[in-house]
Amino acid sequence: MSTLSIIATPIGNLEDITLRALKALATADIILCEDTRVTKKLLDRHGIKKQTLSYHAHSKLSRVWEIVDYLKKGRNLALVSDAGTPGISDPGSELVKKIRQELENEIRTGKVKIETIPGPSALTSALSVAGVPCADFTFLGFLPHKKGRETLFKEISQSVRTVVFYESPHRIVKTLESLEEHLNGNTDDASPQIVTICRELTKIFEEVVQGTAKEVKNYFEEHPDKVRGEFVVIVSG
Repeated sequence: MSTLSIIATPIGNLEDITLRALKALATADIILCEDTRVTKKLLDRHGIKKQTLSYHAHSKLSRVWEIVDYLKKGRNLALVSDAGTPGISDPGSELVKKIRQELENEIRTGKVKIETIPGPSALTSALSVAGVPCADFTFLGFLPHKKGRETLFKEISQSVRTVVFYESPHRIVKTLESLEEHLNGNTDDASPQIVTICRELTKIFEEVVQGTAKEVKNYFEEHPDKVRGEFVVIVSG
């Protein structure tokens, strides 16, 4: 039997990895990763020396068949992303989908096993520190760069659910401007929608900024040195 282990890795602090994840990485025949250089830093930190194979959003279909072939031959594989849980706004989801399609019989008969080794996720980490309703939320991953952005912001403003998405430092201020325009945070509404920005989670400069869209936008305009790193945006419903 061969196993594909879907392994969550740290989103910033390299110590945020489970014992089970380290064991799976150490015993895998091959580690599939977005960027071999990024994964190597994690492996070196924990003294793990294994063959790595890149799989990312621009990988050719031939790489998928190569991975499928490894599983057919009984090899144990580990799948990691650069940070967090593979498949969550990540190319790993497409790989797992194709493996399930191509090896449907092998999975059903127990010749191939796909297992999860859970751990860090920017999505759940952000929700845990935001203090907003999250029993029912919508996750959008990274928003489109251009097409449909404003329509999406309008939909976010009308959502009764908490909405979560990722944003880059290059677009975060522009995004906050759009949220200010569409949300009721710049009105006299008695209960304006709250925006939470989680920046650099688990890292040295971790920061959570919360307020109306206008307040949060003003904060980052007044502190341009903080418009860097990785952002999770949460809009309460």
